[in-house]
Amino acid sequence: MKTADGQTPFKSGYVALVGAPNVGKSTLLNQLLKEKISITAPKPQTTRNRISGILNRPDCQIILMDTPGIHKARDPFNKIMVDTALGTLGEVDIICVIIDAASGSREIDEMIRERLAGLNTPLVLLLNKVDLVRNKGDLLPMLQELGEKWDCHAIIPICALSGDGVDLLLDELMALLPEGPRYFPEDYLTDQPERFLVAELVREKIFRLVHQEIPYAVAVTVDRFSEDAERRRIEIEATIHVERDSQKGIIIGKNGQMLKEIGKQARLDIEALLGCHVFLGLYVRVQKNWRKDPRARADFGYRPQG
Repeated sequence: MKTADGQTPFKSGYVALVGAPNVGKSTLLNQLLKEKISITAPKPQTTRNRISGILNRPDCQIILMDTPGIHKARDPFNKIMVDTALGTLGEVDIICVIIDAASGSREIDEMIRERLAGLNTPLVLLLNKVDLVRNKGDLLPMLQELGEKWDCHAIIPICALSGDGVDLLLDELMALLPEGPRYFPEDYLTDQPERFLVAELVREKIFRLVHQEIPYAVAVTVDRFSEDAERRRIEIEATIHVERDSQKGIIIGKNGQMLKEIGKQARLDIEALLGCHVFLGLYVRVQKNWRKDPRARADFGYRPQG
C-alpha cells in the first residue's frame, strides 16, 4: 500500500523471539541478521540477557529481541532470566514463539501459550528444527494441532540453522509491522555495547569447551578495552568469574591449555566482530556462590526486572 504521494510507507517495530531453552532463538536471530550477534551452544539456557539485533532494509527496520529460554525457574538467578524473557512480551509489536519440532518441551510451550492468552500483540508461531523430524508425515498433523491450540496469525515451519522458511517469516513480519520511524542508524546491528558482545563470546566458548555444569557457574566481565594505535589492534582484558576453586582449575586446565583454547577461539570471533586484530588476555577469579548473592548478580549484569 502506497501513501498519497506514491511512496511505500516505511515500517518499523520490535519483535520478541521467545520459547523454551535451546529451541533456536539465538540461531534464528543470527540467521536473520546474517551476522553473529547472539551466542549459541548445544547446552540449554546459554542466553541470559535480552539481546536486540537490528535488521535494516530499505523499506523497514526490525528490532529482533532474543530472550532467555522460558523454563520453570527454581532459584533467584534462573527466575531473573525467565522474568527477563516474559517482561519483553508487553513491550513489542509482534511476538514470535519458537517451538522445537523434533524434541521440544510441550509443557513449557503450553505455559507460554497460557501466558500470552491475555495479550493483544500479533503472534507468529515458528516450528523450528523441522529438518530433524524423521517422519516428515508427522509435520502436517503437528501443524494442524498447533493451529487448533494457538490463536496466531501464522504458523511457519523453519530451520533456523539453514535459513529454510526465513523468507516466509520476513514476509509475515513485514505484513504485521506498523508504520514507524527508523529507531536506530542504518549501520547498527545491535544496541549492545562492544564490551558486552566480547564478554558473551568468551562465555560461549566456555559453554562449548567445558563440560558438565561448570559453564552455568561462569560470568565474564571485560576489565579493559582499549585501542593500541601503534600496533593497530584492540587490547582486551577479561575476567572469568567462577564459584569454586575446583571450577577455576578446570577452566584453566592442565598447564593452562583450556584457558588458552578458550582465549584462542574467542579471539577469532572477536576479531571477526570488530574487524581488526585483537589481543585478548583472560584471567580466572573465584567469587564464591555469586549466583546466590544479589549484589554479585547485579555487578555482573543480572538484575531483577521491574
